[in-house]
Amino acid sequence: MSLAFATEVGGLNRENEDFVGATPDAVVVLDGAGYPARLRTGCVHTVAWYTRMLGSSLLAMLTAGERPLAEVLAEGIKTVSSLHSSTCDLAHPGSPAATVLLLRRTTRSLDWLVLADSILVLDMNSTEEPMVVSDDRLADVTATLRTRLDALPNGSHEHEQERLASVEAQLEHRNRDGGYWVASTDPMAAEHSLTGSVPPDAVRAAALLSDGASRLVDCFELASWRCLLNILENDGPAELINQVRTAEHTDPHGARWPRGKAHDDATAVYWQL
Repeated sequence: MSLAFATEVGGLNRENEDFVGATPDAVVVLDGAGYPARLRTGCVHTVAWYTRMLGSSLLAMLTAGERPLAEVLAEGIKTVSSLHSSTCDLAHPGSPAATVLLLRRTTRSLDWLVLADSILVLDMNSTEEPMVVSDDRLADVTATLRTRLDALPNGSHEHEQERLASVEAQLEHRNRDGGYWVASTDPMAAEHSLTGSVPPDAVRAAALLSDGASRLVDCFELASWRCLLNILENDGPAELINQVRTAEHTDPHGARWPRGKAHDDATAVYWQL
């Protein structure tokens, strides 16, 4: 068994809002939901603070038993909420939030949980094509909100104004039926995670990707999931992020690949089981 990861902040003078942590039998990857600076959140803490608190709580609980992963996530959200309930408005729709990837190996199974738009890729021993687990509910919500945003060049004043309006509209659908679910202040979100298990010997390797790292496939379409796994195996997670950044620099204004951020925090984990 071996595990390698790389993470890189999306821009200068910014905090990396991703979190990655691992034990010999579990991996946690969180992608903080960064918002435009002008957006009110009701919280005195940063998104990076939230992901670090939630990530460390989840990692500790994953080492303490074999509870269902949705229960682990719900307890982690409760724990972090208790840390700032006296200082922050936890009912505010803009409270810090994060996507969640959990992967845990036991003697009986390999258990996974996916919440919001980070990606889990399982390299199965029995099939050539990998198993890809993605939560598309956020993409479904934002599809109708992005038409004007995608037509504006990244970095322009108009793009930033439209991004703020798009995020504010998106928050109206957050953590409610018919919308999308993300880890924030309500532990009920954990019940809406995508979860599953496979036999531990059915998987050769696993990739856990924040959406800043999965762009090479699901945004830029410059590689297949199989190709991405090959990059991780042969060259490592840092090379995957390097290829993402190279592509981004060829399209700084989002003309070829419209996107909310020209560069996003990127985290990639490759776990050979």
